[in-house]
Amino acid sequence: MKDEHLVVRAGSTAHGPYALDIDPERAGWGYSSLRVLTLDAGGSHLLSAGESEWIVLPLNGGCTVLVDGEIFELRGRNGVFDGVSDFVYVPRDAHAQIASGAGGRFALAGAKCERRLPARYGPAPEVPVEQRGSGTCAREVHNFAAADAFACDRLIAVEVLTPGGNWSSYPLHKHDERREGADPESELEEIYYYEFERGGLGYQRVSPSREGGADLVAEVATGDAVLIPDGWHGPSIAPPGRTMYYLNVMAGPGAERAWQISFHPDHTTEGYR
Repeated sequence: MKDEHLVVRAGSTAHGPYALDIDPERAGWGYSSLRVLTLDAGGSHLLSAGESEWIVLPLNGGCTVLVDGEIFELRGRNGVFDGVSDFVYVPRDAHAQIASGAGGRFALAGAKCERRLPARYGPAPEVPVEQRGSGTCAREVHNFAAADAFACDRLIAVEVLTPGGNWSSYPLHKHDERREGADPESELEEIYYYEFERGGLGYQRVSPSREGGADLVAEVATGDAVLIPDGWHGPSIAPPGRTMYYLNVMAGPGAERAWQISFHPDHTTEGYR
């Protein structure tokens, strides 16, 4: 529990239309950001991208995104437990107008980057859905902005649905150092953002991979986030009978945008990955 500062409690960074606002300065690192934007019916918001690329991902509700002279219509979804959503990529140095007729909540996943890629629409039917793990470690992964699924400069983002009572983010794994060769690893900062079906609580463990590294056991609820600058992370534990959702946002300094991970040598049971 010594690194309780890595837990961002629901509402603790709220301001204006943002229910959550984590930027590199708040996190104490160099790249990854996450905001949760709340719009009332008929509301709109201007996103100034600055030095970061962004993905607008509906958590519940739909919206339009006007960026670089194009209007993208997002159908969205009723909630994060109701399947995959479409999304929009907003390039760095852009100004995007996000508007919602019926209102809703929208995750803005960001990463500081160098290249300016074109604004694009990500259709929900093209999002790769992966069934990962087995037994009490089974979970469903929506790889909407995985490194091999959708082009970004540095940003990597996925959603995970973990059935009630199951362990997710297991076996324990890390991506906190750059390593090449036969056992490659990427250096990536990561944010976990949680929601729970019908409320409830889950647990997140982060354990040190080096002397003085991140060390955390956190009870998490809907709207909470956990920052993972380094360390072995997992398990993420869902409460019995209630599905746990989390959104992962990752970015790092590597020249290659890749998700290369190392598994903890004491937690490498086959079939659970």
